[in-house]
Amino acid sequence: MKVLVCGGAGYIGSNMTAVLAQNGHEPIVYDNLSKGHRAAVHGVKFVHGDLSNFELLLRTMREHRIEAVMHFAAFIEVGESVSQPLRYYRNNLANALTVLEAMENAGVDKFVFSSTAAVYGMPDVGLITEETPKNPINPYGDSKWDVERICQFQCRTRRLRYAALRYFNACGAGQDGKLGEDHTPESHLIPLVIYAAMGKRADIKIFGTDYPTSDGTCIRDYIHVEDLCSAHLLGLKALDSTNEVVCNLGIGKGYSVRQVIDTVKKVSGKDVKVVEDQRRAGDPPVLTADSSKAMRELGWKPKYTSLEGIIETAWKWHNSHPDGYED
Repeated sequence: MKVLVCGGAGYIGSNMTAVLAQNGHEPIVYDNLSKGHRAAVHGVKFVHGDLSNFELLLRTMREHRIEAVMHFAAFIEVGESVSQPLRYYRNNLANALTVLEAMENAGVDKFVFSSTAAVYGMPDVGLITEETPKNPINPYGDSKWDVERICQFQCRTRRLRYAALRYFNACGAGQDGKLGEDHTPESHLIPLVIYAAMGKRADIKIFGTDYPTSDGTCIRDYIHVEDLCSAHLLGLKALDSTNEVVCNLGIGKGYSVRQVIDTVKKVSGKDVKVVEDQRRAGDPPVLTADSSKAMRELGWKPKYTSLEGIIETAWKWHNSHPDGYED
């Protein structure tokens, strides 16, 4: 299948591009490189373009005879979305709408959407299912939920088949540690702790040590990027026989901030200076996924179920790319 990968030069998109190619598909990467890295894209067609450019999107879909679209091009910083909501709704919502309009005009009806656990807001349940109420508390989560709802309605017209895959905490490096996480600025916990272990930052902050958890720090569900990609592949295949797929993606087990720090120290053999700070507004104590629907309906099974195994891949990539990608 010829698949247009929007945001295919980014962290998850570049891994997905590699996985598609390995599985016999023909990915075409579409990216404006505002967040992605040209060096992360290898051996496939690349279109340098913005998702706001309807004409270029439409021409690309027609010229390459695109059969499906995967979307990884959203902005992802929660705090930034609060301070710059218009920027987030413009990119995450308006640009996604442009993609869907171009698909309709080009006759492309398969869409795999990178969604997020942020659509649930701050749920008061242990394991989050797909039926947990949607109550996003920031523009990032809200913009993702808006796109999902647009897909629901477009699906009812019979002009769209879609898979919305709600990630928890994406992490690790794919392709045997060759495709990793290089964000500017970086806000994800695992790479930040790795930076501290590498001496690239002075310390790592723990925001809140009095949560009702085993060690007082927040607990999150961490899922390896290659497991995310395998779920996308299965979601794409499912659209051959169904019109709508909505699934959580996580390993169903949470790890605390302190556990992440201790595991990085173990994997790296380096000490990390820890600074305890106040809680951040909007941080739930625990966020873990019930991914049984993805396992049951897609036949998905994550390979990386230990935090140590996940962090080993990330540590390998950061050490081979100490300054990130060389674009």
